Order: sequence, then structure tokens, then C-alpha cells
Amino acid sequence: MLGRVTKTELRLEVLNQLSNLNGVPGNEEAVRDFVLRELEGLADEVRVDGLGNIMATRAGRKAKKSDQGERHRVMLSAHMDEIGFLVRFVDDRGFLRVQALGGFDTRNLFARNVTVQTRGGALTGILTPGGKPVHIASAEERKKIPEVKEFFVDLGLDVDEVKRRVRIGDMVTLDQTARQVGKLTVGKAMDDRASVFMQLEVLRQFRDKRPRHDVVAVFSVQEEVGLRGAIVAAYGVEPTLGIGLDVTLAVDTPGVSPEEAVTRLGDGIGIKVFDSTMVSTRWLVDEFVDLAEREGIRYQLEVLALGGTDGAAIQKSRAGVPTLTLSLPTRYIHTVVEAVHEDDLRAGIDLLVAYLS
Repeated sequence: MLGRVTKTELRLEVLNQLSNLNGVPGNEEAVRDFVLRELEGLADEVRVDGLGNIMATRAGRKAKKSDQGERHRVMLSAHMDEIGFLVRFVDDRGFLRVQALGGFDTRNLFARNVTVQTRGGALTGILTPGGKPVHIASAEERKKIPEVKEFFVDLGLDVDEVKRRVRIGDMVTLDQTARQVGKLTVGKAMDDRASVFMQLEVLRQFRDKRPRHDVVAVFSVQEEVGLRGAIVAAYGVEPTLGIGLDVTLAVDTPGVSPEEAVTRLGDGIGIKVFDSTMVSTRWLVDEFVDLAEREGIRYQLEVLALGGTDGAAIQKSRAGVPTLTLSLPTRYIHTVVEAVHEDDLRAGIDLLVAYLS
């Protein structure tokens, strides 16, 4: 649904910094430290739980006579982790084999620069699959799409030095610096750092005023390996209403039929109806749609055949929680050039601020 394009100021330099940080599931420390700094002055209470989730609480205002409907304890959740790898084996020539953390299309992994985070510091490397280069490969070999288990990391070091410096379980991330491409911000880990950014900006909107509802903004861990952080956080927060924040497919590019696009870049924030882990609470979907139309905020209804978000973890916690997910349209998901549109970022921030107000 098309509406006005708002002019909410976007601190895109913060989004770029978030994108550039490294943090696979279970190793989100750099992202967590950045978010904690950004949260200063934005919440009444900030704490980190035993799994590493950040929970920032902003108490709601005193009830007004004009307030209608139920007051809620609203849990927002955007995940800090990104897809990546762990070192699972070092062979007798010093090449590293990796364990994937999250879903990869291996067609996007050929000859990639990577960073291996060791206890002694970062090592640069090259990720590529085993096999012959195109010059000497047969026609059949050139057609083959390798599996993750066939990829290795070359650190360019002697085997003894590799085995001295690298441990099983060290984090491996793809290298990419975020940049602006027209109205797009493009980089790695927009899934879900773009939603982390939106959640921070929503809290910033309430720095000098209070939301109508009590809000607990969760910056979760380990989403890419099974929504683990949000499961724990939802159990502790005990929300009466949940809103997940995540990206979704915008396959509005050549070679894909319109019916398969899911969402389109620049057409507004996605309001999730369905994905393979949850059916959004229908009355809540209706409330957000009505609000977007009343406020003139661009939105799209989203049906995603495969995929899931923290919203599912919130919805299924304890005795069940009314929940939906706001989905940011994103091109080239699970690559190093994930692309989000500034108008969709603004729409997502505006709609969530309007609801919480």
C-alpha cells in the first residue's frame, strides 16, 4: 500500500557501522558492545541476560483519559548475530575447514575474503571450495555446485603457525564494507543489523517522551541457529504483546516473476502475515494496517514461504503471546551485498513509533 514518504532523519553512518561489525551466533560481543553504547540515555534500565541478549526497558507514560484499548508490556526483538562459520578442523597443510552457522547459498561463496577471529587477534584469509580452477576443470566439473563441507580457508601461513594460532571454534566471517548505492545501503549482515538500527532509532524517538506502553527492546543472540536468544528473552520478559523486527525477501529483480517477489524495495515496511514459523496474530495485523493507512505510512503485506524470525519465539512463549513481525524488504539476502532502501527504513521506524505512541 503506497502512502507518503516520510523525511525521518536516518543516521545511516550508524547502520554502516553495525553492518561492518562481526558477530556470528554465540560470538556477538562486538555488536553487543556497540549497541550498549548506543543505548546510553535511551532506556530506564539496560541489562544483559545469561545468554547474551540485551534487554532495554522504557516504561510507558501514565494513562491518559484519551487512551483507548489495553495497555501492554511490549517486547520488541531484533537479532544481533549474522550468518557465518566456525573453524571445525585444521588439516595437515594448514587449511581450515568450516562449520556453517546459518543458511548459505554456496554459489555466493566462491573466492571470498574472510576474517578468522582468534584469541590472539584477527587473521585474514581466503574462502573457496576445493577443486580445479576453470582452466583445467572438465565441463561436468564446472557445472557442480559445491557443498559447504567442501570449502576451506587459506590463511597463507605455514601449518605450524596456523595450528599455533587457530583453535577449533574460532569465528569466521565474510569481509565487506557497507556503502551507499543510490537510495540503498548495501553490505553484509543487514540481516538483521538493519532491524537493530531501526529498533535503536525507535528508542531514540522516545528519549524525551514516554511511549504509551511499557516497552522492552530485546537485541537478541543466536537467531540464525534457531531463534535461541528470543526464546530465552521472551520467557524472562513475559510480554503481553510481541513485535519481531527482521528482514524479508525483496526479489523484485530480473529473472523472478512478480508473484514470487514477496516484497518490493521502496514500497514500504512489510507487515508479516505468514512465514514457515508463525502466523501473525490477525487482529494485530489489522491494527497495524489500519494505523499505517491512517498515518499515511507505506506498507506491504508479506507472505514468506520459508523462513522465520524472533516473532515466532515470542508468540510461542509461555501461554502464548499476540505477535507480529515488521519485515524490512531486503535484496540479496544471505550475501555480502544485502541491500535495504532508506524509504522502507523510515516507514518501519515511523509505523512502530506511531503504534507505541
